[in-house]
Amino acid sequence: MKERLHDAHRREFLPITRRDMEERGWERADFVLVTGDAYADHPSFGAAIIARVLEAGGYKVAVLAQPAWTGPEDFRRFGKPRLAFLITSGCVDSMVNNYTAMKRKRRRDVYSPGGAAGLRPDRALIAYTGRAKQAYGDVPVILGGLEAGLRRLGHYDYWDDRVRRSVLLDAKADLLICGMGERTVLAVAEALNDGFAARDITWIPGVVFRARSCPADAIVLPDFDRLADKKTYAESFRMQYGYAENPGGRALAERCGDALWVVQNPPQAPLTREELDRVCELPYAGDAHPVYAASGGIPAMEEVRFSLTAARGCFGGCAFCALTVHQGRYVTGRSEASLVREARKLTKRSDFKGYIHDVGGPTANFRRRACRLQEEGAACGRRACLFPAPCPMLEVDHTEYLSILRALRALPGVKKVFVRSGLRYDYLMADPNRGEFLRELCAFHVSGMLKVAPEHVSPRVLARMRKPAAEVYERFAAEFAAVNKALGKEQYLLPYFISAHPGSSAEDAVELALYLRRRGFVPDQIQDFCPTPGTPAACMYYTGLDPFTGEAVYVAKSPEERRMQRALLHANKPENRTLAKAALAKAGRAEDAALLFGRRKR
Repeated sequence: MKERLHDAHRREFLPITRRDMEERGWERADFVLVTGDAYADHPSFGAAIIARVLEAGGYKVAVLAQPAWTGPEDFRRFGKPRLAFLITSGCVDSMVNNYTAMKRKRRRDVYSPGGAAGLRPDRALIAYTGRAKQAYGDVPVILGGLEAGLRRLGHYDYWDDRVRRSVLLDAKADLLICGMGERTVLAVAEALNDGFAARDITWIPGVVFRARSCPADAIVLPDFDRLADKKTYAESFRMQYGYAENPGGRALAERCGDALWVVQNPPQAPLTREELDRVCELPYAGDAHPVYAASGGIPAMEEVRFSLTAARGCFGGCAFCALTVHQGRYVTGRSEASLVREARKLTKRSDFKGYIHDVGGPTANFRRRACRLQEEGAACGRRACLFPAPCPMLEVDHTEYLSILRALRALPGVKKVFVRSGLRYDYLMADPNRGEFLRELCAFHVSGMLKVAPEHVSPRVLARMRKPAAEVYERFAAEFAAVNKALGKEQYLLPYFISAHPGSSAEDAVELALYLRRRGFVPDQIQDFCPTPGTPAACMYYTGLDPFTGEAVYVAKSPEERRMQRALLHANKPENRTLAKAALAKAGRAEDAALLFGRRKR
């Protein structure tokens, strides 16, 4: 019976071929949703959420996953959609997905069958829109997803090393939806269904549109033509960052030429808990489409297949993170009852082995709005809940998260419930009642390693990252070790670090390398800084200015210096020794070579 239930569940995917559509009795789809990812019908994938939300709204949605983009034929697979093409590049910006931070082609794409690279184009939104317009020139094209949101206005592009226009203009699309799009896409669908042209849908929160004049009450950003000036770009970014996530606020307008404006409406209000519960409990198949089985499935599904999305939004505010920009700072947590219902469904699957891999979100231990002001929907001038120290108004509480973890691990058929999303240790350390949570976390929810992200130790770099001082991490690490010792458990922290982030000079990189060496820690997880469009760190990389303070920021831009900073962190590898020595010399720290390369004292 269990096997039959799971097999029936797997068959309930949305159409990916014309035959699938015809078997449902459809003459045509209302929407064709084009995605740069392979089709996984799981709430960890934005395309799946939007498709299921539209289905629940009574619309017919076909999924065109990773289409051939060299011609229009694949875009005619389902025939002419009644209302629109909805286009997303997938879960990741296509340039970030296709290239490393050193601008080399990636050899693997975890969102493609078998991890194969090359199945999505560079600048996927532009490529896909062109083919959709070739296939059916009179069908509207609406952009959405992470890439669309991060590139909604003029933005610095690392791969071109220049400022590009809004992707709405470069793609020649009709409309763009930014942020988490459930409410917006339903409102747009209703307007299209009522006969409005896509380019005339200008009143809905969360949309970005072109206009011939500036709306009367909009906040006017510097003209796109002025953004090559670094100070002007930083000012424009600061203005966007301050207003872009204020529901009920004013629109932003950017002029792109004499008679063309790109207008970003204020965002939708975040989903309520009840709405997020409903979205996450729509009838997802919970897996990659079976058509990919012969190719090895979709690697990105392995971690999320038996994981639960517990919250969305993040008020952490890390300068390099795109999730805060995309999901917003207002955190909405799902209810315990909803998470328990989803977990019970997981236990009925034939391939469930008793382990829930994660219960989290952008930040595992964020469950609620940061403070009373956020609860009331009021604007906050501080806009940095945890940096440089926790805001006095921050309301810290792990009670609900602990209750959820207890309820999940008590379910029949559940052996272990792990927390593998990033955990904000500075938020935890701000909780005066953290002892009980930390004990149970270590006792029941750590699989040997707990992921945390100190990112650096240099005060100068941490200030640009908008991360807490290294001392906060040290205090947390000491408490974590003490709790595990008391429990008789051998468990460790798995810290993540970033090399060559804006603000990091050779001297700062040496400081981090020596810090790791003194602790006998050789990091596996080193991330080369990549200027993701739309983030504060990308603004710093391009301008050499901190957009929040106006201060000059040191930026390691040459490939050689970036390689040096990374080599310092992996100085134990023989192939990195020459570069690491050069970095020590550049920092005026040649005398530290013995400490960096010498044998560590036992």
